[in-house]
Amino acid sequence: MTRRTDWADRADPTGRSRPEAVGPDGRTPDGVAPGVPGDDESGGPHGGGRGGRSGRAGGRRRRGGFGGQQDSGSPSSSRAEDGEPPTGDPAERARGICLRLLTGTPRTRRQLADALRKREIPDDVAEEVLSRFEEVGLINDEAFADAWVESRHHGRGLARRALARELRTKGVDSAVIDEAVGQLDADQEEATARELVARKLRSTRGLDRDKRLRRLAGMLARKGYAEGMALRVVRQALEEEGEDTEELGYETY
Repeated sequence: MTRRTDWADRADPTGRSRPEAVGPDGRTPDGVAPGVPGDDESGGPHGGGRGGRSGRAGGRRRRGGFGGQQDSGSPSSSRAEDGEPPTGDPAERARGICLRLLTGTPRTRRQLADALRKREIPDDVAEEVLSRFEEVGLINDEAFADAWVESRHHGRGLARRALARELRTKGVDSAVIDEAVGQLDADQEEATARELVARKLRSTRGLDRDKRLRRLAGMLARKGYAEGMALRVVRQALEEEGEDTEELGYETY
């Protein structure tokens, strides 16, 4: 489902060597998936890391992957942790910040822009650096959105509504979001909902019918499924187990 993007050469946009930044499909330009698999948004070095440390900086774990916790701390502590000099050429600092954040996990342009702003990079410098990163393929919100939808739908069972909400929080443009989530059709979404209910159904046995209905439909609602679809899927699953659902209405769960 995901549209793959040919990522640019590994060269730093400045022409110097740089860390293994990755594209929105979670791979380095040569197709190798770096970092430690996980569901954490906060990127970080992988393998041996800087200074012989393995993916830890300042006592905090930093893993690649989609979703999860984000970096915390003040701009000054972040700069010290990353080895970023407190002074110097703003463009050089901006490039270093972006490359470090892209090492191990993809980011949207908005996420990188927010990180540069927190580190007090001037807006005009940030805009120039981010545009250059887009030109060489290290930032690609379309590919990011496609990869996010594929990963979170198949990995977490999220519906289109929940996926769109997550992408909006990452600053992805509405038109890009619509195109990405539009690759999931209604049939595929309903099939995933049925799989989720089938996995959860056993744990509800022993409860009364109405409570089972509310619990299973609520689980689907939290994952972004529409109320009508959720109730229909749950009712059918309960009927297959011999539950009488004829008198059940479609009231809000």
